[in-house]
Amino acid sequence: MNLYFACSITGGRELEPLYQEIVRALQEMGHSVPTAHLAESGAGRREAALSPQEVYARDTAWLRECDALIAEVSVPSHGVGYEIGFALGLGKPVLAVFQEGRTVSKMISGNPASLLTVKPYRTSKEARQIIEEFLAGLV
Repeated sequence: MNLYFACSITGGRELEPLYQEIVRALQEMGHSVPTAHLAESGAGRREAALSPQEVYARDTAWLRECDALIAEVSVPSHGVGYEIGFALGLGKPVLAVFQEGRTVSKMISGNPASLLTVKPYRTSKEARQIIEEFLAGLV
């Protein structure tokens, strides 16, 4: 599958190792992840070199082409929230995972869209299991 992975860039990078682990797991499962570079160290610096128009055009094209969106939403991010809404508007299935105990926007946690799944996790292993179950349900 072609999967769009969304994570915080400018909102904070404290979970960067987890982002990298999720992307690695998706790739090991054989999925294509065009946004894999966003999990890498220095992603914010590289993204800052692009104009807002370039980022929007690139990312919305990737969203149109993806089969599903997987978002780590523990760290608040305007961009990730927008990407989730955009993907749902396109009729794409979306999984939003977050660390148990973190506060998630009520616009995400309260959204009744049938294509949106929002799940907490305690460990990275549990996050991976949630992602695997979500993807298995799409086939």
